Amino acid sequence: MQGIYALSAGKWILAYVTSLMVGISKTGLPALGILLAPLFAEVMPARASTGALLPLLIAADAFAVIFWRRHGSWKHLVRLLPWAVVGIVAGYFAMGRINDQQMRYVMGAIVIIMLGINVYREYVMSKDAPIPTSWWFAAIAGFLAGATTMVANAAGPVTMIYLLSMRLPKKEFIGTAAWYFFILNWLKVPFSISLGLITVPSLGFDAVLVPAVVAGAFGGLLLAKGIPEKAFMIAVQALTFVSAVRMFV
Repeated sequence: MQGIYALSAGKWILAYVTSLMVGISKTGLPALGILLAPLFAEVMPARASTGALLPLLIAADAFAVIFWRRHGSWKHLVRLLPWAVVGIVAGYFAMGRINDQQMRYVMGAIVIIMLGINVYREYVMSKDAPIPTSWWFAAIAGFLAGATTMVANAAGPVTMIYLLSMRLPKKEFIGTAAWYFFILNWLKVPFSISLGLITVPSLGFDAVLVPAVVAGAFGGLLLAKGIPEKAFMIAVQALTFVSAVRMFV
């Protein structure tokens, strides 16, 4: 994280835009979530970006929990969280063995795979298609969410697929996701510190960006009402694919 404040004007703008999107994704437009990791990896090296992004996600998670704290389903959280912890540990050991260039490739691949799963769910499967809801489905979803969030902060699509399969009402869906990511991201903190991803300079950098996260958290509640969901989803998916592909260049 040395020299983080020497970023170019363009990268500072991108950092603030991404931070704004962090808040929006947590309180109003969750589809934005998959776009955050590849965008932040354009601001700084891929490994450093995962650690710098994490405190911003936690700040936004706090707002989401405040807004939706009474609607979480602890039955589903208890099913997912033990497996997610296993996934976080697996992701931790994987991150300790790859360099920054390899990290970019891993992040790009994870985002493209998660995007593919999301597109398949949206456009290929019918809304009434049966999705396994047994313990092993929760185990797979929890493990993948833990591993992908540790490596690339990209657990959103897997988690959405699981929660949608549970046929949760809207408020319960949002509340469960809010609590899940809040707990999951806090669990990642000691691992990220151990890997040297969260440091005093990175926290100072985050402190400068937190106002954008707060603005996005409140703005997300307003924007969710005015943007056509289908058009928004298509645009986000296209931008996400382009951002992920850039990681291989």
